[in-house]
Amino acid sequence: MSASGDIARRIAQGRGDAPADLVLRGGATLDLVTGEMIAGDVAICRETIVGVGEDYESDRVIDVQGAVLVPGFIDAHLHIESSLVTPFEFDRCVAPRGVTTAICDPHEIANVLGLEGLRYFLDASARTVMDIRVMLSSCVPSTTMETSGAELGAEALAALMDHPRALGLAEFMNYPGVIHRDPGCLEKLEAFRGRHIDGHAPLLSGRDLNAYIAAGVRTEHEATTAAEAREKLRKGMRVLIREGSVSKDLHALAEVLDERTAPYLCLCTDDRNPLDIGEEGHLDHMIRTLIALGRSPLAAYRAASLSAAEAFGLKDRGLIAPGRRADIAVLDTLEDCRARLVMCGGRVADDAAFAARETIPPVGRASVKARPVAAEDFRWPGASPAPVIGVIPGKIITEHLTETVAVTDGDRRPDPEAGLARIAVIERHGRNGGMACGLVRGFDLRGGAIGSTLCHDHHNIAVVGADYADMALAANRLGEIEGGFVVVAGGVVLAELPLPMAGLMSLASFEEVRETLIDLRAAARSLGVTLAEPFLQLAFLALPVIPHLKITDRGLVDVDRFALIDG
Repeated sequence: MSASGDIARRIAQGRGDAPADLVLRGGATLDLVTGEMIAGDVAICRETIVGVGEDYESDRVIDVQGAVLVPGFIDAHLHIESSLVTPFEFDRCVAPRGVTTAICDPHEIANVLGLEGLRYFLDASARTVMDIRVMLSSCVPSTTMETSGAELGAEALAALMDHPRALGLAEFMNYPGVIHRDPGCLEKLEAFRGRHIDGHAPLLSGRDLNAYIAAGVRTEHEATTAAEAREKLRKGMRVLIREGSVSKDLHALAEVLDERTAPYLCLCTDDRNPLDIGEEGHLDHMIRTLIALGRSPLAAYRAASLSAAEAFGLKDRGLIAPGRRADIAVLDTLEDCRARLVMCGGRVADDAAFAARETIPPVGRASVKARPVAAEDFRWPGASPAPVIGVIPGKIITEHLTETVAVTDGDRRPDPEAGLARIAVIERHGRNGGMACGLVRGFDLRGGAIGSTLCHDHHNIAVVGADYADMALAANRLGEIEGGFVVVAGGVVLAELPLPMAGLMSLASFEEVRETLIDLRAAARSLGVTLAEPFLQLAFLALPVIPHLKITDRGLVDVDRFALIDG
């Protein structure tokens, strides 16, 4: 059908001159502009809403008697790789919960595979039931203080900027590079001038924040306090309230959300795995929690849909209104936010829709190319006192501690009794074989080791342990299974989750991944680990653009001074 014919068909159905393709009947629609509940049918022509609040005829009617209809939810910032499954399994996992649009930064796979990883996500996003839009990863690598598997400059990113699935430049993590005018950062910012540029500036304030925003950055998801969020709002940023598996900022920022600020606040998960999605939910969990904390349903649902659509220039969605994309969540109540039916672009997100999708082959197999390591490689020569990474549960920022540590034969040893564990990062891309060690407080390991190739943002091998031999076994096992998570104690692998797609994603179903994560969590707790999400917490201890002390394969990074120490 021609474009004009399609428009004529929508007009005819909206006016009632022709039967609608589909009618949702018996519910009430939440209008996010006025806050009213609108009685009447919702008529849909193909992927577009053509009528609201009137009576319509159709050969296909879905009875939603007694339900509340709200616009489909928009996750305003996430890394699908951190869900540990492919985009197709992520689609199947969260779309039935009401998430109809995901604004994805494939930053993790880009740091392993470069353009191949970005192109995989661009291709996959055209085939999912939900609408996945791709932000082009701006920091590959994040800094010069780590070894990634790829490098992407301004020219490579600009070549993809006009792809129909691309929205703009993804989170600009290297905020020191921006405010100090690093030439490579400036080149990327200039290439995307006038397009959407996503931010990442934890704790940035005052003149430095002014400078960062002046570079063209529009959105920000790293605010962790109400005061930080308010300053960023005052300076014109759209603030994304985040609640992931590790970064849990919703309770701290809930007080900022009201009907006045809702148009400038969005919701995002950033990094959330299938276990937490299964136990709590996704954006639906955030909405339920916000309302339970006393936020108005109108403000919560605006932030979950219309505000994100406006922030990212997606003018075709965010409202249940004529001419908008038919992204609709059918709920029993606003307060409970549990979907009984979800429509993505006029399609019901059910098993039949997921089975009908065309998928594409995985990429990034055999990408873990780390050298074998031995127990003695985990020695950390030096004197006491020593720098120690202090984990803050529920946060990806850390403390920069200086502590008295045990030194034996020149080795600054882990001390389980004192709560100190060895942490190490081992380069796994086959580029230089680098390895760095340090100490971390907060894992509470009594023995054994845990390891991961999900290690932001370079995704080398990260291992935390109390026993060097177990740490070596964990690191070497990760190479054998093409990456993933592993728990080791007494020379035995207790649990593991292979992530053979770039060392980041499983090829199994999200249900299988969820069950394996339960086993991994139990195995980690048997070693004394008390953190709710030890593997994702470990992953963020290697991110050298999150204050205050981090570790990469080059050494410990003092992020406040943006300098390597003990490396």
